[in-house]
Amino acid sequence: MIQYKTNDKPSAEIFIEMANQVWPGEYKLQHTKEALEQTINTTAWDNEKLVGCVRVLTDGYFFGTVTEILVRPTYQKHGIGKRLMELAFETSPTSLFFGAQPQSVGFYEKLGYEKGVQSFVKKKPRRE
Repeated sequence: MIQYKTNDKPSAEIFIEMANQVWPGEYKLQHTKEALEQTINTTAWDNEKLVGCVRVLTDGYFFGTVTEILVRPTYQKHGIGKRLMELAFETSPTSLFFGAQPQSVGFYEKLGYEKGVQSFVKKKPRRE
């Protein structure tokens, strides 16, 4: 049975292990720890295994954004992402604004999110 936790602070090691299942990369432990400390994290656990996480970055009044939503591939299509997004919205002190990959638009629309302004990106390399 999946357990959900709001305002969770998973360890950077556990988060990186799960993130690499979804978005393989070279994540720095200390930077990941700092990032997790600055967001409202809603997590999904299968016993001791982190299987999903949505992170919200907010100023607490004007703006909140979903920095990412991650669900392990073997746990996708079971309602975990939906529940994570519902809990993240309930927990957030602000409205949520975020960009979405084209293949994810339908998922967000089913959850009641409306298309908003166009998003833009200017990438920097990840700091070492």
